This record gives sequence, structure tokens and C-alpha cells, in this order.
Amino acid sequence: MWRPRWDAGILKAEALALLPCGLGMAFSQSHVMASRRHQHGRLIIEVDEYSSNPTQAFTFYNINQGRFQPPHVQMVDPVPHDAPKPPGYTRFVCVSDTHSRTDPIQMPYGDVLIHAGDFTELGLPSEVKKFNEWLGSLPYEYKIVIAGNHELTFDQEFMADLIKQDFYYFPSVSKLKPENYENVQSLLTNCIYLQDSEVTVRGFRIYGSPWQPWFYGWGFNLPRGQALLEKWNLIPEGVDILITHGPPLGFLDWVPKKMQRVGCVELLNTVQRRVQPRLHVFGHIHEGYGVMADGTTTYVNASVCTVNYQPVNPPIVIDLPTPRNS
Repeated sequence: MWRPRWDAGILKAEALALLPCGLGMAFSQSHVMASRRHQHGRLIIEVDEYSSNPTQAFTFYNINQGRFQPPHVQMVDPVPHDAPKPPGYTRFVCVSDTHSRTDPIQMPYGDVLIHAGDFTELGLPSEVKKFNEWLGSLPYEYKIVIAGNHELTFDQEFMADLIKQDFYYFPSVSKLKPENYENVQSLLTNCIYLQDSEVTVRGFRIYGSPWQPWFYGWGFNLPRGQALLEKWNLIPEGVDILITHGPPLGFLDWVPKKMQRVGCVELLNTVQRRVQPRLHVFGHIHEGYGVMADGTTTYVNASVCTVNYQPVNPPIVIDLPTPRNS
């Protein structure tokens, strides 16, 4: 397992041009991962046979197709934050999983901030307000934010179930009155909040979604397979930048303590086969911090906090050519 140990850095977009073409060319013709069919010109992703066991899926497809090995996948070496931005490029500053620990973070220069969720501990209104104040202190032209599993109050279905329980699984959250959390998103006045939605900034189409495979009963959890696939099916084709809280299978999703891959198989198939964004930013798995690329998409696990919740991983900076029509 590659576990990067770098200071903050930039991925130069021209370096991507040197990478081999996408993983699609590595797919076995005799065994296609997740059945596919076209409907009205749209590629349909179906539930993978190994959906419920991502470690098994990774092992099978790696052995049979070399899907997660060079030259189909490359680790990307970053360069320092102070490197000059090339003319005609937009600089994205990527963070995730800050967990109300933003004070020590040294934020680099950039044009657009992307936060891939878990900006609080529990999604308490007081935490959201503090995070919003921090966002307001940052100079970025645009700030794009999604929720993660720790933003409990942002998941209305989760909250409805929580307050019905006879025991308090999350005491400080379950005691909140509906009027204190029903409009919690409105507290984020210093950013663009995405939840299964899209925005265009500087000519880039950016889509954000907070869902991830079931994880100890936190917010925005869904069973692997069809339930998650239905969320990924909402992602429109033509998106340039995808933000999800959790990783796709095989990309910065390794949990050493459990010796498991935990990424979503359906998300991987959606990203590589249908959407094919230029950049996919996520977090959730603190141990997976780093950058990978498959020749089509650059994958960034931007978790700032380590597995011990120490905010020591620096923001990751990505430069992309600004679309001409922006």
C-alpha cells in the first residue's frame, strides 16, 4: 500500500498527459466488471457481483485484469505549494475531514477551495457556524463544500430516525429540536454547498455528493450495491470535477488496521466508465491521504486529519487548464 509522506504539493495537469490511457483498456473482454448496457445513448452501470466485498473485488480484478497496477494506475508526485501557477490554469485547493480542527492548517494560494466533507465532529449548529467563520476568513474566489458522515444534522432522514430512538446514540445531537437543525445548511453562507447537486465555476462543472457505504451508523450511510448506485446514477455526464465524501474502490481506500479495501465498487465503475471526470476529490478514509491518476481522472484523498484525528496532512493543490468558454 502506497502511503505518501510529502509536504503539500501541486499536481501539474501537463503531467497527466504523460500517463497512459484510462483503465478501460485494461478491462477483460471475457469478464466485464458490472454488466453494462446503453439506453438512449446513456451508459448504464449495474450492481457489481463483488459489490458487498470490496477487498475481494480489488483482489479479483487486480489479479485478472491488472486494473490497479502500473501502467494503468500511477502515483502522482506533487510539487511545493509555492510553485507558480501556469498561465491559463485554475488552481484548486483540496481539503477534507478537518473535523473542526482548522486552526493549524496552513492554507495555500489558490482560486477554488474544495472541501469533501467531515468539516465538523457531529454537525452541531455551533460547529457549522465556526466552520463558516473559517471559510469567511479565506481569500478563495469560490469555496465548494459537501457534507460527510459526521455532518449528522445535514442528513434529515438520519435525524428523523435518531430522535425516535429510545436511547441516545449521539446524545448532543439527538437532543436537538427540529427547528435547530432543519435548516442547518443555511448557516453555510460563505460557500457553495452541494448535496447531489451541481455548480459551474470558472467554466468547470462541479458535482458534489455526501453518500458513502454504511459506516457504523453515521450520517449519509447507505448499503453497498443498488442503494448507492442510485445516488451515483444522479451524477450527470460531462462533469469536470466530482466531489464525494468516500473513495471509489482501489483508489486511496486501504485501511491497514483492518487489512481491507473499503471504497465503493459502483462509484469506481461510475467514475471510470460513465462520468470520467478530470478530477475526483474525496476523503473519509484518513489513512488514504494522497494522489493517484489513471490517465483520465486524477484521484485526490484530501483528508487533513490522520487516523488519530491530528490535522497534519496539508491541503493538496491541483492545477487544471481553465475551459476556454469560461
